[in-house]
Amino acid sequence: MSPKITAEASSARSIYRILTKEYPDARCELDFNSPLELLVATVLSAQCTDKRVNAVTPVLFKRFPTVTKLAGAKISEIEKIIYSTGFFRSKAKNIKELAKKILKDYGGEVPKTLAELVTLPGVGRKTANVVLGNAFEIPGLTVDTHFGRLSRRFGWSKETDPVKVENDVAKLIPEKEWTLLSHKLIWHGRRICHSRKPECGICPLAKLCPSAGIGLIQ
Repeated sequence: MSPKITAEASSARSIYRILTKEYPDARCELDFNSPLELLVATVLSAQCTDKRVNAVTPVLFKRFPTVTKLAGAKISEIEKIIYSTGFFRSKAKNIKELAKKILKDYGGEVPKTLAELVTLPGVGRKTANVVLGNAFEIPGLTVDTHFGRLSRRFGWSKETDPVKVENDVAKLIPEKEWTLLSHKLIWHGRRICHSRKPECGICPLAKLCPSAGIGLIQ
């Protein structure tokens, strides 16, 4: 017999079903052709738009197409290519060092577990879950600023710490849906449920959202 679903979980799943209908094409908006490319793109996406990252990564990977070449790259060359993504010095250092660690500790292949991924320079749980979910199809919750904000507005979590938010939401939504849920929350946060002026008047979740009415009503 399956465990009884709580009222909170039932409400969360109703919201997820509506998001699924609203954003059937929701996906990772970072362009990539391999786990390594996604890993590097996600590192670059910190404090930067996906659009800007997608403009930079083709140049970066044309110049350094393999983990070996990336590990052997001059920091100054990486910095020059990724300059426009911001925080380019720390990002360039992390990219070079993570490539070196992948070669040294993981046989040149991006690891497939959360515990291993977070040992890489510049890689935290959020980045690791992006890679797991989208490069390896291993479910993960990507708690970025949008995910955290919407989780609190929906009443799924009261926490601000991403790991605590992740743990709270994991209890409400089936594991197999975690990656898609992450995409749909992020898409909704970018398109309607904005930080300062959420567009509650056009939100398809207004009837279910306990925070409905805090934003623009049309």
